[in-house]
Amino acid sequence: MPFASPTEAQEFLANNPDIEAIELFILDANGVPRGKLLHRDELLSLHQHGRPLPSTILGLTLRGEDVENSGLVWDVGDVDCTAYPLAGSLTRLPWRKHPTAAVQVSMHPQSGMPAAVADPRHLLSRIIAALQADGFHPVMACELEFYLLDARRDALGRPQPALDADGGRPHSTQVYGLRELEQLEPFLADLYAACKAQGIPARTAISEYAPGQVEITLEHGEALTAMDQAVRYKRLVKGVAHAHGMQACFMAKPFAEHAGTGMHMHVSLADDTGRNLFASADPAGTPLLRQAVGGMLACLLDSLLLFCPNANSYRRFRANSYAPLARIWGVDNRTVSLRVPGGPASSRHIEHRICGSDANPYLAAAAMLAAIHHGIREQIDPGVPVQGNGYSQVKDFIPTDWLSALNALEQSTWAHQAFGADFIRVYLAIKQAEYRQFMGEVGEQDWRWYLSNA
Repeated sequence: MPFASPTEAQEFLANNPDIEAIELFILDANGVPRGKLLHRDELLSLHQHGRPLPSTILGLTLRGEDVENSGLVWDVGDVDCTAYPLAGSLTRLPWRKHPTAAVQVSMHPQSGMPAAVADPRHLLSRIIAALQADGFHPVMACELEFYLLDARRDALGRPQPALDADGGRPHSTQVYGLRELEQLEPFLADLYAACKAQGIPARTAISEYAPGQVEITLEHGEALTAMDQAVRYKRLVKGVAHAHGMQACFMAKPFAEHAGTGMHMHVSLADDTGRNLFASADPAGTPLLRQAVGGMLACLLDSLLLFCPNANSYRRFRANSYAPLARIWGVDNRTVSLRVPGGPASSRHIEHRICGSDANPYLAAAAMLAAIHHGIREQIDPGVPVQGNGYSQVKDFIPTDWLSALNALEQSTWAHQAFGADFIRVYLAIKQAEYRQFMGEVGEQDWRWYLSNA
């Protein structure tokens, strides 16, 4: 685990004398950043000695509640676990009015126990190391879609699209529309500036299929670095949106009548020299690429909970919605779960289209890469790529309910071996607690359906 040196903190403080506060954050299993606000005088000590954080910080539900059977609460007395800053993560937050920086931490593999077993970044690091030991170096990138909403709700308390630059409320959109992007110019200008300041390689912006829905692509890079950038980018988008009086929403399906939000993950494998091992003049890629696809298809159900972690995640799966429904793959085909995009032979890679934007990038990447490794080791044949409309050609559908995904992960021998029994125990405890809480709530939908009719 490449933790930052004290020199990094010393240089940052010298170059940023106005910074008064530093947000220390760690990403939990749900992808929620949690931490503390430090005074600048505490930064050097953090880099020298780490920072104790309670074990429960990595065993919380999405709503921030302790999960008693995670093993991280009463069993260990909510013990302090030492976290250290990650190299290169100390950056300014340029959208903050008060001079503030942020630094990402991760649990120390020894002094961070027992919480270290639940640290999502540790899981991804371990799976990458296993691939590298066999001579495979994963290269990845994220495409994160999101909605820009008004910070204020409508008269009925419902979320609504943010006002555009002309002061109007968009109620329709043109996919790939340039006017839509022009109306977001003030936000996008600040977003790109913040990305540049934080070293996040933000590239193409696209107006998506719904009012206020946007996607910005991030550049490919070494897998762990790419996921670090995705995590920090998501925080950055939310921060810049807040500064503009908006809310950036990464729910998988915030509106029934509009498109869901996906997190498309791009992956290839390189050798020790950086050569793309998937590169091929054949549009379907090399035999190694096809084995990688075979592994991801074979392990898809077992790891679905890491791609689609919440109840709302499964509302995104609808036919003819560009959200995949089946364990199928294809070449330059957006109706499948795993797509091999077109382009130059040297750029051949796999696009994984299953995740919603609500997924934890570390866990989604870990599940993808572990499945790829499994496919290569077992030389799994993915079958013939689907041509044409994948929605109309298959019967082997992905389960589109939360409970099925929970049960599949719990019963998966492969997942316990790939992710480790300790991680599975904590993660399932968190998600099962959330499932019980979610299903135990009674609200407007229940009343509308059953109050008079039952």
